[in-house]
Amino acid sequence: MVEPGLIRAAQQGDRDALVSLLRDIENHVYRTAYYILGNEQDALDASQEALIRIYTKINSYEEKAQFKTWIQRIVTNICIDKFRRTKPAVSIEEHDMVFREKQDVEEEVLSAYAAKDIREAIDKLPDHHRAVVVLRYLQDFSYNEIADSLDLPLNTVKSYLFRARQQLQTLLHDYQKGGVRG
Repeated sequence: MVEPGLIRAAQQGDRDALVSLLRDIENHVYRTAYYILGNEQDALDASQEALIRIYTKINSYEEKAQFKTWIQRIVTNICIDKFRRTKPAVSIEEHDMVFREKQDVEEEVLSAYAAKDIREAIDKLPDHHRAVVVLRYLQDFSYNEIADSLDLPLNTVKSYLFRARQQLQTLLHDYQKGGVRG
């Protein structure tokens, strides 16, 4: 993700290296924040807070852990704190759909509804379950990387993922049956 030499240069006070480092990671930081918070404005706020924290704490990074894991821990903790403070209402923005051919219309509409249902179901998960789902399935982290990022034992990560999948399956089944949302 990021060159180790760039990290070392940033830690040694090279401002250009630090700015370059922050630019290299800003999209990843935002994407993670958005997946966890589900709201563009909250994700922008959390991303900015995370980048400032990375900027001020770069010297506390130790090469024992992967840099992306260290970043992920910062972003995830900020998002979880923000979510606990605000408990936002589910807000799914309408997406513009581009229809290529008439036969694709139904498929694209169904796909858009499925994506909305999945996002709503993820939003209903408890904070700790939502965090592991986002890291595993949306950020493609390994179980070990999730454990390191969230400072959890590996078996706890596996347990959270198992329970989260069960909850998602139940929620999505309810949505398909026309269950009450909210």
